[in-house]
Amino acid sequence: MSKYDDIIMLEHPEPDPTKHPRMSRRDRAAQFAPFAALTGFGDIISETSELHDAEF
Repeated sequence: MSKYDDIIMLEHPEPDPTKHPRMSRRDRAAQFAPFAALTGFGDIISETSELHDAEF
């Protein structure tokens, strides 16, 4: 007998839609969209890479 046997087979509770309406797919996707935390960092890496490749 494990610690969670009494709850392991219960259904997942659904929130009350009047209190917690579902987020639109567009808004939800925007939460997980990539962002540039370090703006300009990619340009510096590309420039350094070009300089390094030019030496060899």
